[in-house]
Amino acid sequence: MGRTALTNTDPTSPAELVGPHEMPDAAIAMTDAEGTVTGWTQAAQQLVGYTAAEVVGRSVTHMLPLEDARRAAAFARQCRARGGWSGTAAVRHRDGRMLRMTLRVSLLRGQDAGIRWLVSVTDIGSLSSGTANGPVRDSLLARAPIGIVVYDPQLRCAWVNDDMERHDGVPRHQRFGYGLKESLPAVEAEALEVVMRQVLESGTTSVHEYRAWPPTDRRREHAFSAWFFCLQGADGTPLGVCSMTVDVTGNTRARERLAILSEASTHIGTTLDVMRTGQELAELAVPLLADHALVDLVESVPFGVEPATRGGMASGRPPLMRRAGVASVDLGVLELPWVREEVVHAHPDSPFAAAVRTGRSYLEPVLDTQSGPWVDHDPVRVRKVRDSGVHSLMVVPIRARRRVLGLALFGRSVEQTPFQEDDLLLAEELVTRAALCLDNALQYARERTAALTLQRDLLPRRVQGGAAVEVASRYVPADMDHGVGGDWFDVIELSGARVALVVGDVVGHGINAAVTMGRLRTAVRTLADLDLPPDELLSHLDDTVRRLNDDDTDESGPSPAVVGATCLYVVYDPVTRRCTLARAGHPPPLIVGPHGGVTVPGLPPGAPLGLGLGLVPFESVELELAEGSTLAFYSDGLVESRGEDIDVGLRRLGAALAQPGPSLEDMCSRVIETLRSDTPADDVTLLLARTRALEPARVASWDLPNEPVSVTTARHLAARRLREWGLESLVTSVESIVSELVANAVRHGDGPTRLRLIQHRVLTCEVSDSSTGRPRPGHPHALDEHGRGLRLVAQLSRRWGSRSATDGKVVWAEHDLPSTAAAR
Repeated sequence: MGRTALTNTDPTSPAELVGPHEMPDAAIAMTDAEGTVTGWTQAAQQLVGYTAAEVVGRSVTHMLPLEDARRAAAFARQCRARGGWSGTAAVRHRDGRMLRMTLRVSLLRGQDAGIRWLVSVTDIGSLSSGTANGPVRDSLLARAPIGIVVYDPQLRCAWVNDDMERHDGVPRHQRFGYGLKESLPAVEAEALEVVMRQVLESGTTSVHEYRAWPPTDRRREHAFSAWFFCLQGADGTPLGVCSMTVDVTGNTRARERLAILSEASTHIGTTLDVMRTGQELAELAVPLLADHALVDLVESVPFGVEPATRGGMASGRPPLMRRAGVASVDLGVLELPWVREEVVHAHPDSPFAAAVRTGRSYLEPVLDTQSGPWVDHDPVRVRKVRDSGVHSLMVVPIRARRRVLGLALFGRSVEQTPFQEDDLLLAEELVTRAALCLDNALQYARERTAALTLQRDLLPRRVQGGAAVEVASRYVPADMDHGVGGDWFDVIELSGARVALVVGDVVGHGINAAVTMGRLRTAVRTLADLDLPPDELLSHLDDTVRRLNDDDTDESGPSPAVVGATCLYVVYDPVTRRCTLARAGHPPPLIVGPHGGVTVPGLPPGAPLGLGLGLVPFESVELELAEGSTLAFYSDGLVESRGEDIDVGLRRLGAALAQPGPSLEDMCSRVIETLRSDTPADDVTLLLARTRALEPARVASWDLPNEPVSVTTARHLAARRLREWGLESLVTSVESIVSELVANAVRHGDGPTRLRLIQHRVLTCEVSDSSTGRPRPGHPHALDEHGRGLRLVAQLSRRWGSRSATDGKVVWAEHDLPSTAAAR
């Protein structure tokens, strides 16, 4: 019969897959050739209510609704002609009620050509309630072959049906008078005889599972379930044991597959790392499905790039693969020509290349390593395969959205049973689940790459603080599990040598957060051009965010998540060394003094942008900073981490900033090194700005009366200062600019006028007056005497504008210095 393995009733054994503790709901009775009951079981008594004393010696028709002897005789002839019978029938319970049953009558043969009938019935009514379930019952209903043997009290075969030979290959005539040892190996036979003796002594039913290679299918091992019933006489004396054996290979393998697929749902795709997913697939397949498993991905996949639709076969050569997963029951087999993460070359005529080219699986139950093109051209791999003892092979392409992402190879060497079609189906199901995880990871990588590219394109490529500050910055994107966030920073040069420093953070991650960040950064730059104070700028930015929320809301569909953001906006003036700050829910900056002391300014927190809290105004705070002070702006990803209070992160940041070091770049690197992880859970943004002070000699200012004569005075004062600065070449154009700006101030203002010249990267001319009206270029007609001044200013300067002041406004114009003009 081949190798046979007896399975005990340990809950962890394979027997549990078919319910070893589950008693079948079949009632068993044995009759002689004429239909007289000769043996009864306790299961039959429980089902129909009759005791052995009430039925043994009587006709079985006593319980069957056969009204007369003629119908009973016809039924007996039908059973003899067919060798048995199966169907549904009504069976009379002892209390008189009729039970709807499935009835199966099996023919048993004895040693001297005698026959017996084994009658088994199953209550259909109990099936709907789900109280019974088992392979024997299922076989009774499905008319599947059941091997039946009846043993006498000495456990010698007395009666057997024809189906039993199909299970174990032992002919009928070789069984009679012998026990199990003649048909099973001694160890298994002795164990089963112990069980059968227990059944004889207790009169109960027992079930066990064993595995064997039946003669009808020597290619693979089958699983059998055997049920043992005690047959009793009229006085309850045990007459023998009836065994009913069912081939449950399909049930067992199906449940094993379900268990493997259940494992796959929790063990494959635990991360968005495609290489890790490949290793998880290999590790799950061994040893549940194969003795060895390899997973190779198209070389571009680990880098987040989808392969071509045709799998890179347009050139006739298979694509390069990168080994992502290796698992084996034999560690020596892992020493393959290509280890994990190395590039793998497949021969064009190999089954591996064919699977990539066609996208179809390849099954070779008996692996041929003696002939073939790939065998001749790939001797190293062939030698390794031969040495490993792999005798059966499956190659399954990893496909997603009509693209082959890679291959999964499965081999057997220790397990002698070759792979079959159902093994290939299971392998394809496992690979399909892994392919879905890989495709999700690829789509995430593609979106993350797009978001990261967009974010980097939107962030300033090179930040410059002009004459006001020296700047340095760092940006570290979030890890793969969280995606790119919406952090941004900016340095915006303002008029009068001033500079605006901005850092912000959009709630959320991914492409949407990056796009929103770009919109807000553009809005901040637009508002900064208006030279608004920080608190006013944040108020306008809050309105912008709320409008974005309103515009993105689709009344016909579900409301999107509210866009929220935080922002810190700072303006620094190197002439006065005054710094004005305001924030909207963003962490406050840290200020490092010239000698290393670290302080946190008392800055009102403000509400995050876009939350509908516009009734609470933002507040600005003005500070005076010593020259050489360093302002540290950051996002919360730098100071917040799982399981750690933000105060701990702030202290760590302050300690890194307080260490001496003249270089801002070095300081940035030192701060980033304090991160607890190389891949933080949130984006990390750091902007450092070291303040500069403009030398007093490079600034000149005059107060002028609100009189027309002030125009001429202003021209002379400006020209004289330009000559003192060595800027004689600018006198003519600057005189014209000053004349127009002072003339407008005298004409529209009612208080004193102030003229200021600032020499930094450019020459800035500023005229302050008490009027709050913003100047606008006019559109004069040919004969108009006024309205051309600002047009002239625009033509003579590189740019001009105006901003609000505490007691009016400031109109300014910038003119290139000779060195700047030459550089341009």
